[in-house]
Amino acid sequence: MATVIKRPRWSFWHYRQVYEYDVPVQCKHPLGVAKAFFREKDNCDFVDEDEGFQFLSSRRLAFFDLRETKKKRVVKIRLVHEGETLRMRCDYDVIDFVPNVHFPPWQLQTEFEELESRLSETQSSGSFALSENKTNETRTQGNSYSPGLLLNTALFLLFRGYRFITWSTFWTKRRFTVMGQAMIGAVIVALFTGLDAESAVGYQAFIPLFALLLISFMFGFYFRAGFQVERHLPRVVTAGQPITYRVSVKNITQKNQIGLTIMDDLVDPRPTFSQWKEYKLDEDKHVRPFRFERRNFRSPFKMAKVKEARVPDLIPQQEKDFTIELSPLRRGVVRFTGVTFARPDPMGIFRALRKQSLPQSLLVLPKRYAIPPIALPGSMKYQQGGVAMASHIGQSEEFVSLREYRRGDPPRHIHWRSWARIGKPIVKEFEDEFFVRHALVLDTFTTRPHSDVFEEAVSVAASFTCTVLTQESLLDLLFVGPEAYCFTAGRGIAHADQMLEILASVQPATGQTFGLLEHLVLNHASTVSGCICVMLAWDETRKRFVEKLRALGLPVLVLVIRAPGDTQPLDPGPMSDAPEKLRSLEIGRIEEQLASLK
Repeated sequence: MATVIKRPRWSFWHYRQVYEYDVPVQCKHPLGVAKAFFREKDNCDFVDEDEGFQFLSSRRLAFFDLRETKKKRVVKIRLVHEGETLRMRCDYDVIDFVPNVHFPPWQLQTEFEELESRLSETQSSGSFALSENKTNETRTQGNSYSPGLLLNTALFLLFRGYRFITWSTFWTKRRFTVMGQAMIGAVIVALFTGLDAESAVGYQAFIPLFALLLISFMFGFYFRAGFQVERHLPRVVTAGQPITYRVSVKNITQKNQIGLTIMDDLVDPRPTFSQWKEYKLDEDKHVRPFRFERRNFRSPFKMAKVKEARVPDLIPQQEKDFTIELSPLRRGVVRFTGVTFARPDPMGIFRALRKQSLPQSLLVLPKRYAIPPIALPGSMKYQQGGVAMASHIGQSEEFVSLREYRRGDPPRHIHWRSWARIGKPIVKEFEDEFFVRHALVLDTFTTRPHSDVFEEAVSVAASFTCTVLTQESLLDLLFVGPEAYCFTAGRGIAHADQMLEILASVQPATGQTFGLLEHLVLNHASTVSGCICVMLAWDETRKRFVEKLRALGLPVLVLVIRAPGDTQPLDPGPMSDAPEKLRSLEIGRIEEQLASLK
């Protein structure tokens, strides 16, 4: 990791940022790698110095550019010897005429970490050629920028407006009935139409309507009641599929409770300022203006919607059950904080509320698509570890012993005589283990904080998880989060529900490189019969990864998730001899395109 030597929080006219990094032993030409890296980004002239070099990066209109990497700057690269350790120091001297408060992400540090990654990948041969993918990643990350003081202030004011509007909307819907909301609209209309009292009579309606609202508001201060509430949730639900669950309410007061409404309270879904800013900046970069049909107006932070429910009339000490409808919007964990009882005033305009704490949580699994029976790549293969590895489900002809039936055992191995004698299923156990084992590779590398492409990739992986586990085979789910993960399920080792629960919590890989996933899969390739790759893109890095898998003789099925409207044909690359095993899945048509798999 890069070490921060100097990085100011506030600057005017110019500022410096200095970073250091330990050069890997296998990198024999660190300065050559650094020159190639910066030449690709800036196409600049270098001035060689003792143990280093420097260059001037100058761009027109840099005064108006808010990105650190686009500012006029002098970059100095030095090699520093500290004992037996060789360190590379990068000194950025940036000219910035505008007073600026620096907020993360630190773009210059990100640039230096790209160089750090390039040094780590350089082999001892000294080759420092830049790959096409690295160039694309560099350009993509170079387009992001750290907002300056003025932009950050404007975003903060917009965020406060967003918070106020969402709070006022939420409060109005909770406090006012449908009739009350209609009356508010009538009051506003009467107010504006009555501004000119000489030529309009709207003011005559404003006074009585406003008086009714005030009287109704007075009833909202008195609501004394006591309840005992129990919420009966299912263990898991699926995103996009509405469900109903049961709620038990007991009246523990000595008064009849009639005409009540109950509302389940969820954790506030509104994001923090940093989360909201990251999402908005990303949306502005990827959504074209004046294309309203392309915009996703659904909040990526809201987990579920819960409908109000009417509470049956309760006499003292009576308990009754009723149902509430919940619509999970996305995978993850829905957290409940409590329940709110609402009682309307006699005119049915304003509601008095009484909140009661009742924390609980509900796991939402990824949505899944129907996949037809398909001939997955691969054949039966010997597994080292044999009997223990596959929960003692043998496939060879060398009989060992008898044992009790376990879920996942093939019916052809049942020993019928022993079953008839003992009264419970008994199966035959064999010595070696030859069975089909697939690797399901999920690509989690995206620069977007909230990506529909990533969510659909998780859904496709979940669909294969449920399908493959019904075909008497093992499935290894491989992906990268904070670190590399490999989970195995099938044939008695684990069940589909467990894999779905893992996928419900998968997040995009941040701070990792695609090479980590490649290393994980290639080390695992010798144990699997075939590989299913769910990709977020089809660039040079991913093409090389698939090419390495095929070079090992491993059958591969590649599914590339694409944004709506992206119908440009994919370059087959390493799949040119088997184009039917490379499929493009467009968001909005994924279920239709998965149904065509064979």
